[in-house]
Amino acid sequence: MRVATYNTELQRKGPGLLLRDILRGEDDQVAATLRVIAEVDADILVLQGFDYDLTGAALSAYVKALAEAGAHYPHQFAGRPNTGMATGLDMDGNGKLGEPRDAQGYGQFSGQGGMAILSRYPIMTGEVQDFSSLLWRDVPDALLPITDNGPFPSEEVQAIQRLSTTAHWVVPVDVPDTGRVSLMTFHASPPVFDGPEDRNGRRNHDEIMFWQHYLAGAFGPAPGEAFILLGDFNQDRRGGEGLKAAIATILDDPRLQDPRPASRGSEIVSGDALDTVDWDDPVPGNLRVDYVLPSVDWRVTGAGVVWPDPATPMGLVAAQASRHRLVWVDLAR
Repeated sequence: MRVATYNTELQRKGPGLLLRDILRGEDDQVAATLRVIAEVDADILVLQGFDYDLTGAALSAYVKALAEAGAHYPHQFAGRPNTGMATGLDMDGNGKLGEPRDAQGYGQFSGQGGMAILSRYPIMTGEVQDFSSLLWRDVPDALLPITDNGPFPSEEVQAIQRLSTTAHWVVPVDVPDTGRVSLMTFHASPPVFDGPEDRNGRRNHDEIMFWQHYLAGAFGPAPGEAFILLGDFNQDRRGGEGLKAAIATILDDPRLQDPRPASRGSEIVSGDALDTVDWDDPVPGNLRVDYVLPSVDWRVTGAGVVWPDPATPMGLVAAQASRHRLVWVDLAR
């Protein structure tokens, strides 16, 4: 079974625009992402940076386009993300209302840059656990931002602030000859674009640490086997900004294994074969922020990042598709 995560960066600046671009069939970025996904041919794929709409029209159109490209995904799941979810409050403390950063998660409209799961195997949608409405203050040992003036930006904000920038889902999939496989997935806040209160850095830390609390049973029974933690963590253990304790804890967790997917393209570009995103140099620079971490009871038979030599045709396609590169891991029981 091949499992993959991919921040497509297909989010658009207004509702309906992604659907328009997919249906027209003329958008170079959409075409490039389709080619990358078809090339990898994963059995289960988690997408980030994909606009959510209530009827799932954009996702349905994208799945149809993928089928035409040779990648068939009869089963999909997408829940409403926190991105762009209006609050009516000044969530970032800049004295203004109604801005993208005043939503539960950054977004120019509700659903911008959401998540989706595509699968060749049945998704047990009736048993999905969606923790996206969990309040940040209700997370154990929450690192809520505080300044000399008290809770940042206000008590009122912290009373309604959700933990998830985008979403936290546990999605069970019924895999032939294996049974129930639990996908634990999220897209964390970037630990930048804030002030000395470090609101986004603290949020990123706690979004990652949520999975430690979940596996410890803090939010009800957790799977003991056949689970996979994957998504865009927006955190690199060795480089970039942010608090490193959470990512270190996850990568060192004895219940998880890190296949350390690598690529030739990243090694050429930065000298580090493990990077998964090609951001501007020198800051933030290329980092490893996208992960597929299976539980230790899986047997890893292969892993990689779709980042070919940038001078090759496929290298150009991968760069045109997204600054992030698709990360895949092959698993067996």
